[in-house]
Amino acid sequence: MQRLDMKQLLSQKLSPQQIQFIKLLQIPTAELEARIKEELEVNPALEEGEEEPEDEFDDLDGDDADEDFDDPDAELDNPDNTLDEDYDGEQSDEQPEMELPVKEEAPEVPESSSESDDLDLSDYLNDDEIAGYKMQGDGPGEDEDDREMPLADTSGSLMDNLLSQLGFSSLDERQKTIGRQLIGSIDGDGYIRRDLSAIANDLAFSQNLEVSVLEVEGVLHVVQTFDPAGIGARDLPECLLLQLERRPQDEAVENAERILNDTYEEFTKKHYQRIQQKLDLEDEELKEAIGLILKLNPKPGGSGPVGGGKIQYIIPDFLLSHDNGQFNLTLNTRNAPDLRVSPAYTEMFRAYDKASKKDKKMKEAVTFVKQKLDSAKWFIDAIRQRQNTLLRTMDAIVRYQRDFFEEGDESKLRPMILKDIAQEISMDISTVSRVANSKAVQTEFGIYPLKYFFSEGIATDSGEDASSREVKYILKEIIEGEQKKKPLSDDKLEKMLNARGYNIARRTVAKYREQLNIPVARLRKEL
Repeated sequence: MQRLDMKQLLSQKLSPQQIQFIKLLQIPTAELEARIKEELEVNPALEEGEEEPEDEFDDLDGDDADEDFDDPDAELDNPDNTLDEDYDGEQSDEQPEMELPVKEEAPEVPESSSESDDLDLSDYLNDDEIAGYKMQGDGPGEDEDDREMPLADTSGSLMDNLLSQLGFSSLDERQKTIGRQLIGSIDGDGYIRRDLSAIANDLAFSQNLEVSVLEVEGVLHVVQTFDPAGIGARDLPECLLLQLERRPQDEAVENAERILNDTYEEFTKKHYQRIQQKLDLEDEELKEAIGLILKLNPKPGGSGPVGGGKIQYIIPDFLLSHDNGQFNLTLNTRNAPDLRVSPAYTEMFRAYDKASKKDKKMKEAVTFVKQKLDSAKWFIDAIRQRQNTLLRTMDAIVRYQRDFFEEGDESKLRPMILKDIAQEISMDISTVSRVANSKAVQTEFGIYPLKYFFSEGIATDSGEDASSREVKYILKEIIEGEQKKKPLSDDKLEKMLNARGYNIARRTVAKYREQLNIPVARLRKEL
């Protein structure tokens, strides 16, 4: 039995322009540059250069575009939180210290009608997507919330280095085939963690080569003589022993080898007295041998000339300088490109609009040009909005953490959460989160990710909250100044922090210590 129901629903949806702004807001400088190049390729109405003094496209039914560029997150929570004031490209009265990079003068493009005639629209008339709604790079990605800071990868190949050394070895072709299989089984740390029997099976199936485990092990010993030292080891003790074998054999090296062979378990737990009793070593002999072991490389995979390690560069999104008590905050020049709507396409649209005859093909051409002009204008507005939002957010962070930016002292950091900045600039918390995600600022004290400045507060005896980063900084100072023969336990660290006025529990001390990658007291013990 069928029946009719009537429902009344109230829903809110983001406009295509707001979706585009959100996507642009959360990407860092390195990705923005690629995104702009992508848009320039797919939209012929968008071009690089300084915008014309008069906005020639204002009369082309695009006057309602600006209405869609309010803070999209604020629209869902607070309709009063809009950003219309940012479209003039001017700084608000609250931000006198911010300034945008000066744009270079771009050459003027002649607006003759001949240029319009030379443009062929036949290649674009098959676009069936509405401009501005579905654009390159604007679709939702699976990992958009877990976007990582883009880093330049200039690493070489450890495998190429090892294969080159294999080629110069005196092994026969059969042994070199086994060697190539072994080198292919080396992981990023430089270890072979697969069983040799499994590697022998791989050779039988993939290379049709029947080999024994002893034969594979014999070739492995040759590979382990390659550079970097310790490569091809099957576990950490073997890796350290391979490196010790290449050192001049003296008493310290022999004692180190004995420690690794006979008392490795005690060594990992720093039970030095047991090691002395077992190996009959004096204090000075033990100290020298332990010091030698600690200088060895536990991960040789990243130590070769073309190892698997990465040289990573962070591109800052903001540049902050401090001069005579005043802060000068600017965007990276890659964040502020010169874009404009093509004058040729604008003139073309006007020519088509004024044409007396308008057949079907002419209407298709007009629709195409109109869509591309709208798309270009929306993209430029989104870029401007992104710049203003970035500057407003970063300026609020600078004012909130002024003491830190003046001195670079971590203990000067104030407790700050996303909500504090969101209230300061009258935006939604999710908008601030998108700005802080994968962005960095270059200061006089180094380059910091924006997330570095956000931390929770810890209560103090004075009644004021202290930043968790300040507590971590002091905790690190205490541990660095402790007596290494008798390192401080978490209980003692808790009491010392409480004596300094920080109301903190032992479990919180343990959590902060682990976040600082500092081991427990027993493992910090030194001779």
